[in-house]
Amino acid sequence: MKIGLDIGGTKTDAVAVDAAGAILGRVRLATGWGADAVVRTVLEAVRALSSDVQGVRASEPGVWGGAPEGLSAIESVGIGIPGQVEPGTARVVHAVNLGVEELDLAAAVGPELGVPVRVENDVKAAAFGAYALHGATGSMAYLNLGTGIAAGIVADGELWRGARGTAGEVGHISIDPNGPLCRCGQRGCIEALAGGGAIAERWARPGALPVRDVFDAADAGDTTARELRSGLARGVAAGVRILVLTNDVDIVVLGGGVTALGPRLMADVAAELAASAEASPFMRSLRLGERAELLPLGSPAAALGAALVGAEPPRDPSSVSRGALSRG
Repeated sequence: MKIGLDIGGTKTDAVAVDAAGAILGRVRLATGWGADAVVRTVLEAVRALSSDVQGVRASEPGVWGGAPEGLSAIESVGIGIPGQVEPGTARVVHAVNLGVEELDLAAAVGPELGVPVRVENDVKAAAFGAYALHGATGSMAYLNLGTGIAAGIVADGELWRGARGTAGEVGHISIDPNGPLCRCGQRGCIEALAGGGAIAERWARPGALPVRDVFDAADAGDTTARELRSGLARGVAAGVRILVLTNDVDIVVLGGGVTALGPRLMADVAAELAASAEASPFMRSLRLGERAELLPLGSPAAALGAALVGAEPPRDPSSVSRGALSRG
C-alpha cells in the first residue's frame, strides 16, 4: 500500500491507498510545531495508519529499524506540505505555518520507514488528488481557497509546475491597483481580496470562523461585511477566469477551508462571473459558471494526491505520468 500525508498548520490528514487506488484507511492527527515535531507527526501518522489498516501494532518511534512488523506492506510515502519544495528533492523551505525554515523530509523519515519518500507542495498535491477523484481525464485546475490562495494545474495526468515551480500562483495577481494591501507588497491581489487570512484581518472581530461570520453579518446588512463578501466573490471569480483564460482547463475545482461555505460561496461566485461577462459575448461563450465546482467537503484530495506522488518512481521532477493516476 501507499501512504499519503497532507501536513497542515494545525492538523495532518493521512491515508493508506491500495494498488487499485482505493483508500484503505484514514487518520487525522494534530501537527507538531517545528521541524522535529513535524518529523514525529509523519512517523506517528504512518504508524497509526499501519496499525489501523493491518490490525498490527507498529513498533514504537525510534526503534523501527527499516521495515518492522506492520510496515512491511508499505511501498512508498508521499507528503504534501506548505512551503517551497525544491524541484527533484524532498527539501522544503519557508514552511512558516509549521515553524520550519528548512527540512529534508526524505532524509529525516526515510531511514526510519525504510521506503521511498517523496515530497510535494500541499496545493499541488491536492490538485493531483482532486484530478484523480474527478476521473483522471482531460485537464483541471484546483483553486485552493484557504488562508491564502493558490492553484495547481493538471493536464492529461501531468502536474504543471512551470519553469521555476510557480505555476498556479494566481493569488498574487493584482486585479485592483487601488485594492487592499497584500502581504506580498502589491495592492488588490486576489489573495488580499479572497484569502481567508486577509478577510479575517480586515474583519478584525473575534470568532472561530471569521469568513462565515462575515457572510452572516452581510446577510444581516452589515456594510463592512458586505464589502468583504463582495471582494471574496470578486477574487475567486477572477481566479477562475485567469485559470481558464491562461490554461483553457476543462474544469476549475475549488477546495480549501473557505469552501466550507458551500452553496453560499458558489452562488456569489456564479453571480460575479455572470455579471463580469454580461457585456462580453466572448466571455459568455466560455461558460465559466459551468466550469467551476466545489470539491466535496471533507475530501482527502491532498493526502490522496500525496500518496500518488509518493508512488511515482524517481524521474523528471517537472512531470508525473498519467499512468500512475489511472493505476491509483
